[in-house]
Amino acid sequence: MDHIVILGSHYHIPYGVGDDEFEAAYKTNLKPFVSTLYKYPKIQAALHYSGVLLCWLEKVHPEFFMLLEDLVSRKQIELLGGGFYEPMMPLIPLSDKIGQIEMLTTYLRKHFGKRPQGCRLPALAWEPHIVGPLSTCGMSYTFLEERQFTLAGVEAGVIEPCITEDQGKLITIFPVSNRFKEAFAQRRASLVLEDWVAEHDRGDTGLVQNPVSEGGKKLICVFPEQLFAENGASESAEMRFHRFFEDLSGFESRIEFTSPGKLFKGLRGLKKIYFPVSEEAGVLSEGRAPAVRQFLIDYPEANHIYAKMMFTHVLINQLRGDKSRKRIAREELWKAQGVDAFCPGIYGGVCRHSIRKAAYKALLEAEKISREQGSFIPSVLHFDFNLDGEGEYLFRNGYINCYIQLEGAAVFELDYLPKVWNYLDTFAPGFRRTGFADYLVSPECTFQDALAGVLQGHEARCTHRYCGGEPFELVSMDKEHEQVHFRLPVHPGLPYGNIELEKRYQIRKDTLKVTYVLINRGTDTETGRFIPSLDLSFPGEGASFVRLVKLQAAHSRVAPAHEEPETTRFTLEGTITDAAGITLEDLKNEVFITLRSDLNFDAWIVPIRTSCRIQGVLHRMYQSTCVMPIRPFQLEPGDCLAVEFSLRIY
Repeated sequence: MDHIVILGSHYHIPYGVGDDEFEAAYKTNLKPFVSTLYKYPKIQAALHYSGVLLCWLEKVHPEFFMLLEDLVSRKQIELLGGGFYEPMMPLIPLSDKIGQIEMLTTYLRKHFGKRPQGCRLPALAWEPHIVGPLSTCGMSYTFLEERQFTLAGVEAGVIEPCITEDQGKLITIFPVSNRFKEAFAQRRASLVLEDWVAEHDRGDTGLVQNPVSEGGKKLICVFPEQLFAENGASESAEMRFHRFFEDLSGFESRIEFTSPGKLFKGLRGLKKIYFPVSEEAGVLSEGRAPAVRQFLIDYPEANHIYAKMMFTHVLINQLRGDKSRKRIAREELWKAQGVDAFCPGIYGGVCRHSIRKAAYKALLEAEKISREQGSFIPSVLHFDFNLDGEGEYLFRNGYINCYIQLEGAAVFELDYLPKVWNYLDTFAPGFRRTGFADYLVSPECTFQDALAGVLQGHEARCTHRYCGGEPFELVSMDKEHEQVHFRLPVHPGLPYGNIELEKRYQIRKDTLKVTYVLINRGTDTETGRFIPSLDLSFPGEGASFVRLVKLQAAHSRVAPAHEEPETTRFTLEGTITDAAGITLEDLKNEVFITLRSDLNFDAWIVPIRTSCRIQGVLHRMYQSTCVMPIRPFQLEPGDCLAVEFSLRIY
């Protein structure tokens, strides 16, 4: 036979997605594909399932595992390796690449009795340095999209398997045809294959022509994610897969269906090609996707997870003597390295609340494990955490991590370690929301302006990037007393530009204290509203997730549910007036967060929601709850106003 087909199936569900989506994938794709394939023993396939998905299948559908074991034993399927948590390979450290590959390899060998020969790269995202760890882990081949071959200078009509090299390490690359994947999604498989065979019989160069041996055999390698539905969307998945494999079986006399491992053994005289860095990673998002590292620029939230990953990686490497604890910490770290944490994938990716929460929970678990038991000392570090060329200020103790940037002197991470939860993990298109980002606005600004996100449309001075924010200057850092002092200098010409703003942070156990001093350095009276904003990200919104309580008296406390003599409950959207403090109760984590001030204050409570596309469907998704305490001011020339807030998490 002159025509060879490598049929592949890839599936991954992100870490942090609920069981209902795993179950939906199982019913609509995994089960119908594998159970139908079982009925056609002459058709071979290569399957790649991430470790996240395999663990769920083992736990919830052990009968599916038995079916896979049977298919492996009769050599009808080849199980491909890769990174266990479907990591974004170009972005993670070398030791984590090797660790994740070996973790999935060990899992497959333990459960199915055979070590994988090759692997599938998550999102087919490529950088040349990946060759080394793949080769080190015993991977003989992997897959790249055909467009990667054309970017490397290969003519479209002669794309074939090749070898590539980096630092003396070699690996074979199979080309994956996106054109055939699209063709199977639009037309019946019998028509697609008939056209392919006919074109090559005529010597045409239609869809693809790629000799794989001296005999001039032609190869397509395809991972069809969607199949043509003859009767529209109402047709069942079982029917689509049955028709698909029935069509394939009709070509058994003219097409050889094989596995990449079997084909690899007979490959000789392959051409060497050096592939450039992936310009696109098409499976990462719907529509045009940027280069892999560009995601870190386009999505500040992705860059922060990346920075947190690198910081945690260093902490784990500093562990000495306790190999078991180090291994457990690394496995927690690996959970946060999935592709979906860095890009807007088909399941929502970095835009999706639950995926980011799962990543941060794993990173914080790893950080806690890395701390020496009983010997951790609270600290204040000046360190380029965000990898942006500017130093950030990191408070770390046994209760709270509080990370502060110079831009706006704002808090960009606030971790409550007893519950391994980052309360500043939120999302907004184009900029990163922070805590204690400050507004100086006109008295005419309203709650509706805040709700619409247009405070900057009024006469206003804003200290964060979304509004063209200004960097603060460091005045002092007192490590012994865990204090950092910043100043925003005057900027004549800006609204409220003659007001100098000083800002001091101090941490004590579970409490963050923020002290402001506003000074009028101009010659005119300044009148307006001073509004710090604090985004708090909870597991969800609504009465089952968060309860908001207004504290009425200066020394009130959060009372038990059956007695509320000094509190009033409010909804999580609107205006609160004359409050001594505000408590938000995180019902899922069983945590109280109380914001107090030295004087009673009004506050706006603004829910933050963004659009998130999940499997082609646009959802309006909760991201965080923004608390905006309001302090009116009227400052004569030379006057100052001191404002103090405390935020306690307990």
